[in-house]
Amino acid sequence: MCDRLNRRKFMERAAAIGGAAGLSTVWAGESKAVTGEPAKPIGTAKGIYPGRVVWVHDPSITTWKGPGDGRWYEGDRTRQDRADAMVLRAVCELTNESTAAAAWDKLFRHFNKSRGKGDTAYQAGQKIVIKPNWVGMIWREGAVDPDTYKLIKRQDYMNTSPQMIIAVMRQLVGAIGVRPRDIMVCDSLAYLVHEYYDILKRDFPDSQYSDYAGRFDRIQVANSPISLYWSCRPEGVSPDFLPSCIAETDYMINFASLKAHTATGVTLCGKNHFGSLVRWPVQAGYYDMHRASFAKRWGAYREQVDLMGHAHLGGKTMVYLIDGIYSGKHPVDPVPRRWASPPFSGSWTCSLLASQDPVAVDSVGLDFLQAEWDDFPRQPGVDDYLREAALAHDPPSGTFYDPNHAAPTERLASLGVHEHWNNASEKKYSRNLGSGEGIDLVSVDARA
Repeated sequence: MCDRLNRRKFMERAAAIGGAAGLSTVWAGESKAVTGEPAKPIGTAKGIYPGRVVWVHDPSITTWKGPGDGRWYEGDRTRQDRADAMVLRAVCELTNESTAAAAWDKLFRHFNKSRGKGDTAYQAGQKIVIKPNWVGMIWREGAVDPDTYKLIKRQDYMNTSPQMIIAVMRQLVGAIGVRPRDIMVCDSLAYLVHEYYDILKRDFPDSQYSDYAGRFDRIQVANSPISLYWSCRPEGVSPDFLPSCIAETDYMINFASLKAHTATGVTLCGKNHFGSLVRWPVQAGYYDMHRASFAKRWGAYREQVDLMGHAHLGGKTMVYLIDGIYSGKHPVDPVPRRWASPPFSGSWTCSLLASQDPVAVDSVGLDFLQAEWDDFPRQPGVDDYLREAALAHDPPSGTFYDPNHAAPTERLASLGVHEHWNNASEKKYSRNLGSGEGIDLVSVDARA
């Protein structure tokens, strides 16, 4: 079931979303995706302003010259004041508000209303989990000494930056009144190394920090009784459970990083939740989470949709952020790459993407990555998880997406809107062009 492809249904759906023209190339196994006219929007846009994605660009955030100039997260090489300003602009543009307090209040109220809890603000004592992408510190891959919690390689990897996380925490505490102890930062597969922890702890000593092993005062992740069911319904595998910190939290912030990926093409907010389970994605005895996500085709079941649609993962996520200060290709790049495409023109990407729509924000991230590189981000099937998520109620693969029940019971609704921009120069989507109900990209030049 997990590998089944309903070809007839895929053909019908592909024609409807503008993909049929490229089928001969895709099925022939070409190494690059077919490019042409942008696809029309599919799915249902989410957010206060549906489909809105904010792109904040600020080259002044970094003074890092690259390897040999210390580490990008040390000292003032990544400026905290500019990170603060970028996050502020992002949430204000998402909400059309002028202050952090008004913007975050509007985000909380809209999110609570959207999940049937009424027009209610954040309440004192409610918990918030920030989920970064710290793939450069994954416990299995040897980048961290488990005895010292120090990086021994990948010291300049493209992880979600501590500066960006601090910027979010400062606003939650200062603007909304969240108690620091009610905020947890957690990547369940990472060792939270001293290099990052010391930066976070200096600003927020009373917040909670959870990681894989729980050493040096970190909190070790542990399973809750809440199950996650893969919609391909694999047999003969151990059941999956969500970490207790996620099961028990009231809100999540998905804080991914802007990277290409040699297997899935891209790794953005959708794939960030591969690090939201206690076990390794391909751990023996469990369902292999790479099995479908690595498939180089369209119209396939995709694990990302189950993670994006689970009631305690995507269902608790209030805002989606993508840290694009530094970017690269995972796992082949030990350090970030400068980008050639405009407006970067040989500089670091120095960007932040923000949205309430998980499909829209990844669609924009994908377009940026495809504009820069013509290899991994353009491989067949790279945007298939976005098509499946946008049409989760009736996906091209024919999958009955329901990660919340042991047997197919209640289909997921559309998780957001997917389309591609008109071109890499103008970077306009259907709402920017006044021609559809898709993505609205708001571009902000925030340089000091």
